[in-house]
Amino acid sequence: MKVLLWHVHGSWTTGFVQGRHEYLLPVTPDRGPDGLGRARTWDWPAAAREVPADRLRDQEVDVVVLQRMRELDLVREWLGRDPGRDLPAVFLEHNAPDGSVPDTRHPLADRDDIPIAHVTHFNQLLYDNGSAPTTVIEHGIVDPGERYTGELARAAVVVNEPVRRGRTTGGDLLPGLSAAAPVDVFGMGLAGLHERYGLDPARVALHEDPPQAAMHAELARRRVYVHPVRWTSLGLSLLEAMHLGMPVVGLATTEAVEAVPPGAGVLSTRPDRLWGAVREYLHDADAARLAGKAARAAARERYGLDRFLADWDRLLEEVTR
Repeated sequence: MKVLLWHVHGSWTTGFVQGRHEYLLPVTPDRGPDGLGRARTWDWPAAAREVPADRLRDQEVDVVVLQRMRELDLVREWLGRDPGRDLPAVFLEHNAPDGSVPDTRHPLADRDDIPIAHVTHFNQLLYDNGSAPTTVIEHGIVDPGERYTGELARAAVVVNEPVRRGRTTGGDLLPGLSAAAPVDVFGMGLAGLHERYGLDPARVALHEDPPQAAMHAELARRRVYVHPVRWTSLGLSLLEAMHLGMPVVGLATTEAVEAVPPGAGVLSTRPDRLWGAVREYLHDADAARLAGKAARAAARERYGLDRFLADWDRLLEEVTR
């Protein structure tokens, strides 16, 4: 099957393109948001191949996985086909609803020709999907292996664009975290983070946009993974940290309460409780290691790649019948 999709979410796509299909990734001369092509910081198989946007009409596309409303127009423009009508389509919803939650209407609410695939049950619950057919396909992770050493008594955080996204990603919680432990922040768009939140560079080190494999190696050396994000579907970096065997400390918000079972770490809506847990893991390496093993076992059972790909195969076969 030839599956058309845009490179929108690198970590999610890394799992998706491990399947048995051919994955067509539009590329434009400027490699902008509508034609980013293949990833440069993730390892993707040859089955995920770039196709110039002006040559997509030459491809026998079987199905399109849409991730942004704009892509409906791009399919019409570049392929001359109408998603959901003369080209089977699925809309993959990565994001938690925004705006007047829980009354946020999904843009495809009440359409019966394009099913909406949510990545978490939380998202499906919170969106008003109307009568549109919906399903939930939870994340699947390419297992990086149990690599945890915890040799550095530091906390690790992965967050993208915390300056621009502000309270959504919990940047304002970093001063409290850094008072409890030295912190390493990994991600994109970190410039200005120290200034925005008055962080001490001696306590908070920034690691801008590292390649995924290098980031995994560095995360595994930190004692504890901290997930300060207030509002998100479910951070894939959280699931990757659990796969690495890291203990987790995070906000008990959105889908995290389903992903992190008791024994795998500490979730709470009380920052003081979270920072206390961070201190405990920093001072008790054995407790941190045991929690990390529980986190890895839970993540492998629920967010394994085989289940994820099988779920997607079923949905793609259903819409292309």
